[in-house]
Amino acid sequence: MSNKVIYAIYNDDDVLMDAVKQTRAAHHHIEEIFTPFPVHGLDKAMGIAPTRLAICAFIYGVCGLAFATWMMNNIMIADWPQDIGGKPSFSYIENMPAFVPVMFEMTVFFAAHLMVLTFYMRSRLWPFKSAENPDVRTTDDHFLMEVAVHGDENEMISFFQNTGAVEVKVIEKH
Repeated sequence: MSNKVIYAIYNDDDVLMDAVKQTRAAHHHIEEIFTPFPVHGLDKAMGIAPTRLAICAFIYGVCGLAFATWMMNNIMIADWPQDIGGKPSFSYIENMPAFVPVMFEMTVFFAAHLMVLTFYMRSRLWPFKSAENPDVRTTDDHFLMEVAVHGDENEMISFFQNTGAVEVKVIEKH
């Protein structure tokens, strides 16, 4: 099996969007698109499914809330109960209004920090990872669409030139 890919480079985001739609209509598989800035609607045009990261954030927040509840019950009620400001610590339910700020902060803390870790793991951004940017112009003013080669290579090159690409290259990918 060939590891060849086509790099179609565009200089306008509207031309890129039209090219993505034409490429999907021609049933070519788009591996990746590199852009210098977020292009609105590109994920839908590529057919990428909606993200499920919001579900992860909710689960992480619930874990933070549960940890805060457990921590305050053990620290303030079971382990070392104290009479603070005339409010004795007989039960967690009686003192829960005083614990609400801590519960909120721990919910936000867990959700934020675990979402950062999830983002790095999902994006495969490991420490000391080398950059995967195939063309330095994509960080400035060009857009690059990476498409797997299948079928006639010359036909695919002419297809992408007809979509408005300013440059089309065939690369052997490792």
